[in-house]
Amino acid sequence: MGLGKWSKSEVEYGRKVLDSGLEGARSGREEFLLGKPLKPFLEESVRKSWKVALAGAVLGALCASRENRNRSIGRTLAFGFLGGAIGFATGVAWESRRLTESAAGAALRNIHKVRDEHWAEKHPVAYA
Repeated sequence: MGLGKWSKSEVEYGRKVLDSGLEGARSGREEFLLGKPLKPFLEESVRKSWKVALAGAVLGALCASRENRNRSIGRTLAFGFLGGAIGFATGVAWESRRLTESAAGAALRNIHKVRDEHWAEKHPVAYA
């Protein structure tokens, strides 16, 4: 097999793996949401994350003010903002963990199926 034919084959395989993973993630999301729209679920996750974001902002501001003796207000605000952003992202990730688990699990199942089919094509078993 030449380099051109091999690379075309690998690109097609990669595209097939990617497509199967995306389709699996879609089906996992639909399975979790039971036909309900995604937007209300995400809005609820964001609403529940504000407490963690606030805690992160306070923690970030406290760390900045304790670390530096001259206590620059800009530095304190920047650390507070960074802490709040990290807290918010953590809160949203935690609140949507079951959706992520469902989508990732279905995606991995589809990817494994494509990988197994690809392996079987490359390594045919001759039954006598």
